[in-house]
Amino acid sequence: MCKEIQQKAHLLNAEQLQTIYFGGGSPSILTTKQLQSIVNCIQNTVNTKHVIEMTLEANPDDMSAEKLNDWLNLGFNRLSVGIQSFRDEDLKMMNRAHNQEQAIAAIKVAQQIGFNNLSIDLIYGIPGLSNADWINNLATAISLNIPHISSYCLTVEPKTVLAHQIKNKQIQALDDEQANIQFMLLIEQLAANGIEQYEISNFAKSGFESKHNSAYWQGVHYIGIGPGAHSFNGTHRTWNISNNQLYHKAIANNEVYFETENLSVFDRYNEYLMTGLRTREGVEKTMHEKLKSDLPKSPSPIKFSKWIDQGQLIENNTHYYLSKSARFFADGIAADLFESPNSI
Repeated sequence: MCKEIQQKAHLLNAEQLQTIYFGGGSPSILTTKQLQSIVNCIQNTVNTKHVIEMTLEANPDDMSAEKLNDWLNLGFNRLSVGIQSFRDEDLKMMNRAHNQEQAIAAIKVAQQIGFNNLSIDLIYGIPGLSNADWINNLATAISLNIPHISSYCLTVEPKTVLAHQIKNKQIQALDDEQANIQFMLLIEQLAANGIEQYEISNFAKSGFESKHNSAYWQGVHYIGIGPGAHSFNGTHRTWNISNNQLYHKAIANNEVYFETENLSVFDRYNEYLMTGLRTREGVEKTMHEKLKSDLPKSPSPIKFSKWIDQGQLIENNTHYYLSKSARFFADGIAADLFESPNSI
């Protein structure tokens, strides 16, 4: 990874680096020495004087006071903790290594050490999770004074134990209607406590919005380092080999370790709609017009009008954004607005 950072130094220094995010896996399992080597490589290779946010994803069972102190000394000023649930039943079903008691203790120790900028993940739509259970989950997070919450509906992946149990009717899956109810409870309960939804799955107290993720949704360029990491420069996307051994071998032998995709004007237009509509601010009209002008023919305004007339899409002087009731269906609405060579 350090070698890749050095190889991409010219790209990283071409633009002002503002955020660094260690995630997409479980970086908290690394030793302090391993994390230090990567942080040192970044600092010795790239201009980091403008970095305002450095996040580490962590599991509660990795969060000892010693490690937390080390992370703070390494320069991490934000933690994203994979809590998932404060109910032991849910954690056991999802095969998490921690329990409710450890989850709460990890948050409290992190706060005592000095991590005030904390985010946790919470899952809804879990089989057996009642609305009352879900409200209690949220109440626990609120009582711990956590300023940022990322919350997602449980996805049942094929060929997993959970998928097998649902197929054999050992566990009853939550239907979409019930998941939507829990999504709306999520919005209402957090908003009542000053934690506002600023992206479909992300909620924060004022000033604690993730700067890294917000940049991604706004189409800002980013560079990914490591196996399976993606990068984006506005016109191209690259992704690294995901297999650890093949990645290591290719890097060591100075071989190509990534693939590149040239994004068409349709890709760039559609991706901006998809990410923009997920945010509180929505799709900026100026950027929308710019991307629209790159298309061979301007899209029909009827698509937008349909959703505006239904009250699902709202237009103001500068943006198009989704109503609160439409946010659960954001991806479907965005897909309906997509353009392709066949649709123009």
